[in-house]
Amino acid sequence: MKTNLRLRMSTQDAHYGGNLVDGARILALFGDAATELLIKNDGDEGLFRAYEKVDFIAPVFAGDFLEIEAVILEEGNTSRKMEFKCFKTITPRPDLSESACDVLDKKILTTYAIGTCIVSKEKQRKNG
Repeated sequence: MKTNLRLRMSTQDAHYGGNLVDGARILALFGDAATELLIKNDGDEGLFRAYEKVDFIAPVFAGDFLEIEAVILEEGNTSRKMEFKCFKTITPRPDLSESACDVLDKKILTTYAIGTCIVSKEKQRKNG
């Protein structure tokens, strides 16, 4: 099972100089994608338990359009292992004007992670 979220980073998402977005903001988006996957798969939000791998590969800035991809890799009785990817698809061009942007020919992978979510106790009772 897979889900995609698409959104634009705003200046409110910027945490550092140069309008750089904090990596924690991307992890929060991964959490949103995990919640959607668990609802679709199990009918319940479940709980995010842990990341076993997180790689910040390319910077994200205010004005960037992002696409979050999440997929369930493994299903246990009480957990779901998931893979997360964050891609930059559109980026601002402030050198041209305040509202100019470029649609990227190729998506840029900015963040990659593997994480595990716990299925709700109610769902565990139904499965167990």
